[in-house]
Amino acid sequence: MTTHTDQHYLAMDLLRFTTAGSVDDGKSTLIGRLLYDSKAIFEDQLEAIERATEQRGEDVLNLSLLTDGLRAEREQGITIDVAYRYFATPRRKFIVADTPGHIQYTRNMVTGASTANLAIILVDARKGVIEQTCRHSFIASLLRIPHLVVAINKMDLVDWSEARYQEIVAQFSEFASRLEIPDIKFIPISALHGDNVVEKSAKSPWYQGGALLYTLETVYIGSDHNHIDARFPVQTVIRPNSDAHHDFRGFAGRVAGGVFKPGDEIVAQPSGLTSRITALHGPDGELREAFAPMSVVMTLADEIDISRGDMITKANNPPHVTQDMDAMLCWFSEKKLQPGGKYLIRHTTREAKCVLKAVRYKVNINTLHKVEGDLDLGMNDIGRVQLRTAVPLLCDSYQRNRATGSFILVDEFTNATVAAGMII
Repeated sequence: MTTHTDQHYLAMDLLRFTTAGSVDDGKSTLIGRLLYDSKAIFEDQLEAIERATEQRGEDVLNLSLLTDGLRAEREQGITIDVAYRYFATPRRKFIVADTPGHIQYTRNMVTGASTANLAIILVDARKGVIEQTCRHSFIASLLRIPHLVVAINKMDLVDWSEARYQEIVAQFSEFASRLEIPDIKFIPISALHGDNVVEKSAKSPWYQGGALLYTLETVYIGSDHNHIDARFPVQTVIRPNSDAHHDFRGFAGRVAGGVFKPGDEIVAQPSGLTSRITALHGPDGELREAFAPMSVVMTLADEIDISRGDMITKANNPPHVTQDMDAMLCWFSEKKLQPGGKYLIRHTTREAKCVLKAVRYKVNINTLHKVEGDLDLGMNDIGRVQLRTAVPLLCDSYQRNRATGSFILVDEFTNATVAAGMII
């Protein structure tokens, strides 16, 4: 049987992180270096990279080719799409989203960063903190990514100058004081040569911290999820209708907050009907407790009516039930957002129609100033909007719970995702 500590480990040993930075800051090279130095590359991949490096006439193994999968990216040497890579060390498993640096791909960065525990912001040691650094840090703050690592790259091109490193730390710290990021670390690196990426480098004796991989392996993410407010959005009802499980009726979903245990009294939202948890089933059998982000099947003592889109909570702290909400929106579509526009909203496991009543203000991402007046939102714009849904939604503020405080907007005619939103 899986013990509590095993379950705790299973939920905590996966770190999702994203990389961001301006074009040519070395994001793809850094991820390639992490994969290469942690032995997460297959031999045929390595041979292909060696061949490609040779064809380009480059002296140093071009590790960015590992992640720049799209041909258009390889030819231009930039990252357009979000590339997800998986690797593991004995201490932890990792999923990394390599997101684009270009201004016109802000929406891709929002997509890649939306589930991240940690963001690595790359800064070119020669250029220091630039507009794109501020833009990506603001998005990381907006998306409530709790941990930020500022990797000051290409230190070999400034002769590993401690003075230059401290200058960039001061620059970034001043800008970050206006953001809400609880944990920021700075690491001087050379992604091309591998200094301070997987192993500590002798070239920076003045730097007292750990290498980047050590930071990724040891950052504590146990408190990143909301373990206070019990939230269980129901994805589907399981009725096997087999002889062995004739009366089985379970509710499948992913815990979005809080801790659930057999014996707990629960409330089904929005009906308000109450019952008690009889059992929790995981992939390996029954569980003693379930917490975010575990996927489980829950069985209840009473035959109450619950279906997809409903939420199982506890009586002492129900979610906010509302049809009117304010949200920060990142607009994805080439077709501009117009006040009064009608869309489908997908929030947890519920889908409803909604109307965008007003754009309150747009954020100038470079200065963080609010732009007010008669506004619409264009592609990659971020702004605060007011919307009304056709049916009440069961939600929390994004600041309190990233799972129940986020949503996407979908064009009901094309089925294209046009925006991602964070409830205020």
